[in-house]
Amino acid sequence: MAEKFHGWAATKAKQALTEFEFHPGELHPEQVQIKVESCGICHSDLSMIDNDWGNAGYPLVPGHEVIGTIEKAGDQVKGLAVGDRVGLGWFAGSCLSCQPCLSGNHNLCASAEQTIVGRHGGFADRVRADWEWAIKLPETLDPASAGPLFCGGITVFAPITDFGVKPTHRVGVIGIGGLGHMALQFLNKWGCEVTAFTSSESKADEARKLGAHHVVATRDKAALAKLAGSFDFILVTANVTLDWDLFIAALAPDGRLHFVGAVLEPVPVSAFSLIGARKSISGSPLGSPATVAKMLDFCARHQIAPVTETFAMNDVNAALDHLRAGKARHRIILKN
Repeated sequence: MAEKFHGWAATKAKQALTEFEFHPGELHPEQVQIKVESCGICHSDLSMIDNDWGNAGYPLVPGHEVIGTIEKAGDQVKGLAVGDRVGLGWFAGSCLSCQPCLSGNHNLCASAEQTIVGRHGGFADRVRADWEWAIKLPETLDPASAGPLFCGGITVFAPITDFGVKPTHRVGVIGIGGLGHMALQFLNKWGCEVTAFTSSESKADEARKLGAHHVVATRDKAALAKLAGSFDFILVTANVTLDWDLFIAALAPDGRLHFVGAVLEPVPVSAFSLIGARKSISGSPLGSPATVAKMLDFCARHQIAPVTETFAMNDVNAALDHLRAGKARHRIILKN
Protein backbone atom coordinates (compact mmCIF):
# COMPACT_ATOMS: atom_id res chain seq x y z
CA MET A 1 0.00 0.00 0.00
CA ALA A 2 1.30 3.44 -0.94
CA GLU A 3 2.54 5.56 1.93
CA LYS A 4 0.36 8.43 3.16
CA PHE A 5 1.39 11.63 4.91
CA HIS A 6 -1.05 13.48 7.17
CA GLY A 7 -1.01 17.24 7.45
CA TRP A 8 -2.93 20.51 7.58
CA ALA A 9 -3.53 22.31 4.30
CA ALA A 10 -4.99 25.50 2.90
CA THR A 11 -7.28 24.62 -0.01
CA LYS A 12 -7.58 28.22 -1.22
CA ALA A 13 -6.15 31.62 -0.35
CA LYS A 14 -7.01 33.23 3.00
CA GLN A 15 -8.85 30.16 4.25
CA ALA A 16 -8.53 28.15 7.47
CA LEU A 17 -6.40 25.01 7.23
CA THR A 18 -8.12 21.61 7.16
CA GLU A 19 -6.84 18.08 7.69
CA PHE A 20 -5.25 16.67 4.57
CA GLU A 21 -3.78 13.33 3.45
CA PHE A 22 -1.46 12.88 0.49
CA HIS A 23 0.86 10.37 -1.11
CA PRO A 24 4.45 11.68 -1.20
CA GLY A 25 5.55 9.46 -4.09
CA GLU A 26 8.87 7.65 -4.30
CA LEU A 27 11.70 8.75 -2.03
CA HIS A 28 14.41 10.18 -4.30
CA PRO A 29 17.97 8.85 -3.90
CA GLU A 30 19.24 12.14 -2.35
CA GLN A 31 16.22 12.75 -0.13
CA VAL A 32 15.60 12.10 3.54
CA GLN A 33 12.20 11.58 5.10
CA ILE A 34 11.80 13.39 8.41
CA LYS A 35 9.30 12.43 11.09
CA VAL A 36 8.16 15.84 12.32
CA GLU A 37 8.37 16.49 16.06
CA SER A 38 7.51 20.18 15.79
CA CYS A 39 7.32 23.01 13.29
CA GLY A 40 7.54 26.75 13.82
CA ILE A 41 5.14 29.21 12.23
CA CYS A 42 6.68 32.05 10.23
CA HIS A 43 5.08 35.13 8.65
CA SER A 44 6.14 33.59 5.34
CA ASP A 45 3.67 30.77 6.03
CA LEU A 46 0.91 33.38 6.29
CA SER A 47 2.09 35.00 3.06
CA MET A 48 1.95 31.64 1.29
CA ILE A 49 -1.45 30.72 2.76
CA ASP A 50 -2.83 34.06 1.56
CA ASN A 51 -0.91 33.92 -1.75
CA ASP A 52 0.52 37.38 -1.08
CA TRP A 53 3.49 36.63 -3.34
CA GLY A 54 1.49 34.97 -6.13
CA ASN A 55 3.43 31.67 -6.02
CA ALA A 56 1.21 29.52 -3.81
CA GLY A 57 -0.29 26.28 -5.12
CA TYR A 58 -3.26 24.65 -3.43
CA PRO A 59 -3.75 22.47 -1.52
CA LEU A 60 -0.82 23.94 0.40
CA VAL A 61 0.74 22.38 3.50
CA PRO A 62 2.75 25.22 5.09
CA GLY A 63 5.62 24.88 7.56
CA HIS A 64 9.36 25.40 7.06
CA GLU A 65 10.86 25.46 10.57
CA VAL A 66 10.92 21.72 11.14
CA ILE A 67 12.56 19.69 13.87
CA GLY A 68 12.37 15.92 13.54
CA THR A 69 14.21 12.64 13.15
CA ILE A 70 15.22 10.96 9.91
CA GLU A 71 13.22 7.78 9.39
CA LYS A 72 14.19 7.05 5.78
CA ALA A 73 17.20 7.97 3.65
CA GLY A 74 17.82 7.54 -0.07
CA ASP A 75 20.88 5.59 -1.17
CA GLN A 76 22.73 8.76 -2.27
CA VAL A 77 22.28 10.62 1.03
CA LYS A 78 25.56 11.78 2.56
CA GLY A 79 26.48 12.56 6.16
CA LEU A 80 23.10 11.62 7.63
CA ALA A 81 21.56 8.41 8.91
CA VAL A 82 18.21 7.10 10.08
CA GLY A 83 17.65 8.27 13.66
CA ASP A 84 19.51 11.60 13.34
CA ARG A 85 17.64 14.62 14.73
CA VAL A 86 17.70 17.40 12.15
CA GLY A 87 16.19 20.75 11.32
CA LEU A 88 14.79 21.91 7.98
CA GLY A 89 14.16 25.50 6.92
CA TRP A 90 12.93 27.41 3.86
CA PHE A 91 15.09 25.51 1.37
CA ALA A 92 14.61 21.81 0.67
CA GLY A 93 16.87 21.25 -2.32
CA SER A 94 19.56 22.76 -4.53
CA CYS A 95 21.20 21.56 -7.74
CA LEU A 96 24.71 21.00 -6.27
CA SER A 97 26.30 21.72 -9.67
CA CYS A 98 25.94 25.47 -10.35
CA GLN A 99 28.61 28.01 -9.43
CA PRO A 100 26.85 29.20 -6.26
CA CYS A 101 26.41 25.61 -5.04
CA LEU A 102 30.02 24.71 -5.85
CA SER A 103 31.08 27.88 -3.99
CA GLY A 104 29.15 26.80 -0.90
CA ASN A 105 26.33 29.29 -1.50
CA HIS A 106 23.53 26.79 -1.99
CA ASN A 107 21.07 29.43 -0.79
CA LEU A 108 21.80 31.43 -3.97
CA CYS A 109 21.15 28.48 -6.32
CA ALA A 110 18.83 29.67 -9.11
CA SER A 111 17.01 26.33 -9.11
CA ALA A 112 16.82 25.90 -5.33
CA GLU A 113 13.61 24.25 -4.13
CA GLN A 114 11.61 25.83 -1.33
CA THR A 115 10.05 23.59 1.31
CA ILE A 116 6.52 24.98 0.79
CA VAL A 117 6.63 26.16 -2.83
CA GLY A 118 5.45 23.43 -5.18
CA ARG A 119 5.68 20.84 -2.41
CA HIS A 120 4.19 20.15 1.01
CA GLY A 121 5.85 21.39 4.19
CA GLY A 122 6.10 20.71 7.89
CA PHE A 123 2.56 21.22 9.20
CA ALA A 124 2.38 17.46 8.90
CA ASP A 125 3.58 14.23 10.43
CA ARG A 126 6.36 13.85 7.87
CA VAL A 127 8.27 15.96 5.35
CA ARG A 128 10.97 15.32 2.76
CA ALA A 129 14.04 17.25 1.68
CA ASP A 130 17.37 16.78 -0.06
CA TRP A 131 20.06 15.75 2.40
CA GLU A 132 22.16 18.94 2.19
CA TRP A 133 19.35 21.02 3.74
CA ALA A 134 18.58 18.66 6.64
CA ILE A 135 21.04 19.94 9.23
CA LYS A 136 21.94 17.98 12.36
CA LEU A 137 20.85 19.59 15.60
CA PRO A 138 23.56 19.82 18.30
CA GLU A 139 22.63 17.72 21.32
CA THR A 140 22.96 20.71 23.67
CA LEU A 141 20.21 22.68 21.87
CA ASP A 142 16.65 22.18 23.07
CA PRO A 143 14.69 20.67 20.16
CA ALA A 144 11.45 22.02 21.59
CA SER A 145 12.45 25.61 20.79
CA ALA A 146 15.02 25.22 18.00
CA GLY A 147 12.69 25.17 14.97
CA PRO A 148 12.63 28.95 14.36
CA LEU A 149 16.43 29.00 14.12
CA PHE A 150 16.10 27.31 10.72
CA CYS A 151 14.26 30.27 9.17
CA GLY A 152 14.11 33.38 11.34
CA GLY A 153 17.40 32.60 13.06
CA ILE A 154 19.51 31.92 9.98
CA THR A 155 17.92 34.88 8.17
CA VAL A 156 19.47 37.29 10.70
CA PHE A 157 22.64 35.30 11.42
CA ALA A 158 23.80 34.88 7.82
CA PRO A 159 24.39 38.61 7.13
CA ILE A 160 26.62 38.83 10.21
CA THR A 161 29.05 36.34 8.66
CA ASP A 162 28.41 37.14 4.99
CA PHE A 163 29.19 40.86 5.37
CA GLY A 164 31.98 40.65 7.91
CA VAL A 165 30.34 42.26 10.94
CA LYS A 166 33.07 42.64 13.56
CA PRO A 167 32.99 42.59 17.38
CA THR A 168 34.20 46.19 17.30
CA HIS A 169 31.24 47.35 15.23
CA ARG A 170 28.32 49.45 16.36
CA VAL A 171 25.18 47.85 14.98
CA GLY A 172 21.46 48.56 14.92
CA VAL A 173 18.47 46.23 14.65
CA ILE A 174 15.19 47.64 13.34
CA GLY A 175 12.19 45.69 14.63
CA ILE A 176 12.16 43.55 17.77
CA GLY A 177 9.83 40.75 16.69
CA GLY A 178 10.25 37.24 15.37
CA LEU A 179 13.49 38.07 13.55
CA GLY A 180 14.82 40.99 15.56
CA HIS A 181 14.68 39.32 18.96
CA MET A 182 17.12 36.68 17.67
CA ALA A 183 19.33 39.27 15.96
CA LEU A 184 19.81 41.09 19.28
CA GLN A 185 21.04 37.90 20.92
CA PHE A 186 23.41 37.02 18.08
CA LEU A 187 24.94 40.48 17.79
CA ASN A 188 25.40 40.88 21.54
CA LYS A 189 27.25 37.57 21.80
CA TRP A 190 29.21 38.49 18.66
CA GLY A 191 30.68 41.32 20.74
CA CYS A 192 29.01 44.31 19.06
CA GLU A 193 27.57 47.43 20.63
CA VAL A 194 23.88 46.90 19.86
CA THR A 195 21.07 49.44 19.45
CA ALA A 196 17.47 48.25 19.14
CA PHE A 197 15.08 50.38 17.08
CA THR A 198 11.47 49.66 18.03
CA SER A 199 8.10 51.33 17.50
CA SER A 200 6.81 49.86 20.76
CA GLU A 201 8.00 51.40 24.02
CA SER A 202 6.72 48.29 25.82
CA LYS A 203 9.51 46.27 24.19
CA ALA A 204 12.37 48.42 25.51
CA ASP A 205 13.05 46.40 28.66
CA GLU A 206 12.78 43.13 26.78
CA ALA A 207 15.16 44.40 24.09
CA ARG A 208 17.76 45.14 26.75
CA LYS A 209 17.32 41.69 28.29
CA LEU A 210 17.85 40.15 24.85
CA GLY A 211 21.13 42.01 24.33
CA ALA A 212 20.50 45.61 23.30
CA HIS A 213 22.76 48.17 24.95
CA HIS A 214 20.58 51.05 23.75
CA VAL A 215 16.93 51.38 22.66
CA VAL A 216 15.67 54.10 20.31
CA ALA A 217 12.13 54.80 19.06
CA THR A 218 11.94 53.94 15.36
CA ARG A 219 10.01 57.09 14.40
CA ASP A 220 11.74 59.56 16.74
CA LYS A 221 13.33 61.78 14.10
CA ALA A 222 15.18 63.94 16.62
CA ALA A 223 16.75 60.91 18.29
CA LEU A 224 17.70 59.42 14.91
CA ALA A 225 19.25 62.69 13.75
CA LYS A 226 21.56 62.63 16.80
CA LEU A 227 22.87 59.22 15.66
CA ALA A 228 24.19 60.45 12.31
CA GLY A 229 27.41 58.68 11.32
CA SER A 230 27.20 56.16 14.17
CA PHE A 231 26.57 52.67 12.79
CA ASP A 232 28.72 50.23 10.88
CA PHE A 233 25.76 47.96 10.19
CA ILE A 234 21.97 48.32 10.52
CA LEU A 235 19.81 45.23 10.07
CA VAL A 236 16.21 45.81 8.98
CA THR A 237 13.99 42.97 10.25
CA ALA A 238 10.70 44.91 10.11
CA ASN A 239 8.43 44.90 7.05
CA VAL A 240 7.14 48.48 7.29
CA THR A 241 8.18 51.63 5.45
CA LEU A 242 10.28 54.05 7.51
CA ASP A 243 12.21 57.28 6.92
CA TRP A 244 15.12 55.51 5.26
CA ASP A 245 17.09 58.72 4.70
CA LEU A 246 17.50 59.06 8.48
CA PHE A 247 18.82 55.50 8.80
CA ILE A 248 21.19 55.95 5.86
CA ALA A 249 22.43 59.15 7.52
CA ALA A 250 22.97 57.14 10.72
CA LEU A 251 25.53 54.94 8.94
CA ALA A 252 29.23 55.54 9.47
CA PRO A 253 31.63 55.55 6.49
CA ASP A 254 31.51 52.10 4.84
CA GLY A 255 28.30 51.42 6.76
CA ARG A 256 25.61 49.09 5.44
CA LEU A 257 21.80 49.18 5.68
CA HIS A 258 20.77 45.56 5.19
CA PHE A 259 17.24 44.25 4.59
CA VAL A 260 15.96 40.84 5.63
CA GLY A 261 12.43 42.06 6.42
CA ALA A 262 10.08 41.98 3.43
CA VAL A 263 9.40 45.71 3.07
CA LEU A 264 6.94 45.73 0.19
CA GLU A 265 7.24 49.37 -0.87
CA PRO A 266 10.28 50.60 -2.85
CA VAL A 267 13.10 52.11 -0.81
CA PRO A 268 13.88 55.58 -2.23
CA VAL A 269 17.54 56.51 -2.01
CA SER A 270 19.70 59.32 -3.34
CA ALA A 271 22.97 58.15 -4.87
CA PHE A 272 24.77 61.03 -3.16
CA SER A 273 23.68 59.74 0.28
CA LEU A 274 25.77 56.63 -0.47
CA ILE A 275 28.66 57.89 -2.56
CA GLY A 276 30.35 60.34 -0.22
CA ALA A 277 30.93 57.92 2.68
CA ARG A 278 30.93 54.71 0.58
CA LYS A 279 27.71 53.45 2.18
CA SER A 280 25.76 50.40 0.97
CA ILE A 281 22.20 49.08 0.87
CA SER A 282 21.71 45.33 0.48
CA GLY A 283 19.47 42.37 1.19
CA SER A 284 19.78 38.61 1.59
CA PRO A 285 17.80 35.36 1.79
CA LEU A 286 18.51 32.61 4.31
CA GLY A 287 22.04 31.26 4.71
CA SER A 288 23.80 28.26 3.22
CA PRO A 289 23.80 24.83 4.89
CA ALA A 290 27.33 25.51 6.18
CA THR A 291 26.21 28.81 7.70
CA VAL A 292 23.20 27.12 9.32
CA ALA A 293 25.55 24.62 10.97
CA LYS A 294 27.82 27.47 12.11
CA MET A 295 24.81 29.29 13.60
CA LEU A 296 23.71 26.18 15.50
CA ASP A 297 27.19 25.77 16.98
CA PHE A 298 27.17 29.46 17.97
CA CYS A 299 23.76 29.06 19.64
CA ALA A 300 24.96 25.99 21.54
CA ARG A 301 28.11 27.80 22.72
CA HIS A 302 26.26 30.90 23.92
CA GLN A 303 22.92 29.37 25.01
CA ILE A 304 20.95 31.35 22.42
CA ALA A 305 17.36 30.30 21.76
CA PRO A 306 14.23 31.85 20.25
CA VAL A 307 11.52 33.05 22.61
CA THR A 308 8.60 30.75 21.80
CA GLU A 309 5.00 29.83 22.48
CA THR A 310 3.72 26.31 21.81
CA PHE A 311 0.44 25.08 20.35
CA ALA A 312 -0.61 21.54 19.45
CA MET A 313 -0.43 20.81 15.72
CA ASN A 314 -4.19 20.25 15.60
CA ASP A 315 -4.67 23.78 17.03
CA VAL A 316 -2.92 25.23 13.99
CA ASN A 317 -5.74 27.62 13.08
CA ALA A 318 -5.80 29.11 16.57
CA ALA A 319 -2.03 29.52 16.35
CA LEU A 320 -2.30 31.25 12.96
CA ASP A 321 -4.97 33.61 14.32
CA HIS A 322 -2.69 34.38 17.27
CA LEU A 323 0.10 35.33 14.85
CA ARG A 324 -2.19 37.37 12.58
CA ALA A 325 -3.37 39.34 15.60
CA GLY A 326 0.22 40.31 16.40
CA LYS A 327 0.12 38.53 19.76
CA ALA A 328 3.00 36.09 19.20
CA ARG A 329 5.98 36.56 21.54
CA HIS A 330 8.01 35.96 19.54
CA ARG A 331 7.76 32.70 17.58
CA ILE A 332 5.04 30.06 17.62
CA ILE A 333 5.83 26.34 17.50
CA LEU A 334 3.38 23.60 16.58
CA LYS A 335 4.03 20.32 18.36
CA ASN A 336 3.06 16.92 17.01
